[in-house]
Amino acid sequence: MAGFLRERAVERAFVRADITAISALKTYDPPISSLVGLLIDDVQRRGKFLDISAQGIHLVIHLARAGWLRWREEQSTGLVRPGKGPIALRVVLDDGSGFDLTEAGTQKKLAVYVVRDPAEVPGIARLGPDPFSLSLQDFGDILKREGRVQLKGVLRNQSVIAGIGNAYSDEILHVAKMSPFKPASNLTSDELQQLYDAMQETLRDAVTRSAGLEVQDLKSEKKSGMRVHGRKGLKCPVCGDIVREVSFADSSLQYCATCQTGGKPLADRRLSKLLK
Repeated sequence: MAGFLRERAVERAFVRADITAISALKTYDPPISSLVGLLIDDVQRRGKFLDISAQGIHLVIHLARAGWLRWREEQSTGLVRPGKGPIALRVVLDDGSGFDLTEAGTQKKLAVYVVRDPAEVPGIARLGPDPFSLSLQDFGDILKREGRVQLKGVLRNQSVIAGIGNAYSDEILHVAKMSPFKPASNLTSDELQQLYDAMQETLRDAVTRSAGLEVQDLKSEKKSGMRVHGRKGLKCPVCGDIVREVSFADSSLQYCATCQTGGKPLADRRLSKLLK
């Protein structure tokens, strides 16, 4: 998404930036109106955040689980009534294009920040290193430092490694043929290499597949490329076993028992709590 916006928005100026969901705006100084008239000079991905920089001011966006960015070559200039509909932010640029930030569902977690320095955003300040910046040695040091923490938890923790998250941690572990519950510091040198290669391969493939796509097509492309994540009950594309799921209070993971756990199904943690 950062690449898509970089191609279309850089060297364009903000004409409008209208917040319609007050709860989404997490900052007040500088005001969001300070963006108007500024020229966009870069768009970057910082973990799960989008950073749109414009002459020293940064519009930082976190879409959360149910948020999305809808780009339009001809953006509507009509005012959006606060509290009505899914639109949280409307941006209009000087060539008539722009985007809406939308969020479905009742749990409103989409966040918008206007800051002078991206490090002022708490989530960015806590980000770990980008996975593409890690050497094998760096990656091994991280896993050793995390000790007995399960691999799934390490890979999706933004403070440990930025930008992988829930979906791609499932995919990486499937490619690596490892249990999501395996302790991080319990890897042999061969397993460390296997997991590192799986991480690099999976993420680079995702970047390659998304290159050149329209922003509205990114979500469907991501979903179509998944091997196990979001595919509970479907066949594993590698071995043909059924993809299984472990549910937690506010999330879930998907895996293939044949490929990753020696054929042994993992206990559903949410169900286990109910049976106690």
